[in-house]
Amino acid sequence: MDGRTAVITGGSLGLGRAMAMEFANSGAKVAIVARRAAVLEDARAAVKAAVPGADIAAYACDMCDATAIKDMHRSVVGDLGPVDIVVNNAGTSRAMDFMDITDELWNEDLELKLLGAVRLIRLTFPGMKERRWGRIINVLNVGAKAPRAGGAPTAVSRAAGMALTKVLAGEGAPHNVLVNAMLVGLIESDQHLQRHLKAGSNETIEAFYGKLGQTVPMGRVGRAEEFANLACFLASDAGSYITGTAINVDGNRSPVV
Repeated sequence: MDGRTAVITGGSLGLGRAMAMEFANSGAKVAIVARRAAVLEDARAAVKAAVPGADIAAYACDMCDATAIKDMHRSVVGDLGPVDIVVNNAGTSRAMDFMDITDELWNEDLELKLLGAVRLIRLTFPGMKERRWGRIINVLNVGAKAPRAGGAPTAVSRAAGMALTKVLAGEGAPHNVLVNAMLVGLIESDQHLQRHLKAGSNETIEAFYGKLGQTVPMGRVGRAEEFANLACFLASDAGSYITGTAINVDGNRSPVV
């Protein structure tokens, strides 16, 4: 991906940081985006340390704020050049009983996971089409295909993200702009780490992941690096005939292909 410019939202921790590492290692200029400047700087420094010569910049931005997204995009283009690759990875896995979800919670979820992606794509899609090269990857979760009871609002907003992926793939295909989704199963992430910490258990994080892995046919939780490998493939010229698909990255945990 030498010379390509990639924007990764939710890029400071977990899957986002792993993708930033892999993209930088593949030669891309990488812009990582998240809300907390200090955590972003830690991620940027980690990538720089691991990948000598990495061209990586960090941008603090609330993906629920349309004006902030425009400002961030303007800064990225000014610093790194036109955006070739967008990875929409910002979001949380909020899941609760339907009757407990207020209008405010619905709006928060859709603003972050759907409209944040829409706004960033709106800014980058025209340039990709004009240059006849682009990649958009929407990071969703397996609930988008196989929602479970108590899985809202995340399952609903992620399903909308899958529909957005297919719409954009159709519009981008004639211009060599490829749009795909990656659906997360049980993969090591900061969200799981925070749940482990909040539980206040004396068990190690390894033991925690070991228990989670018992629900996966492969017998283990996925690694962030494994997720990043697929993202890098889809974002590169190696994935040049793949568009409009939603790929489960879940060790066959989902009942839906």
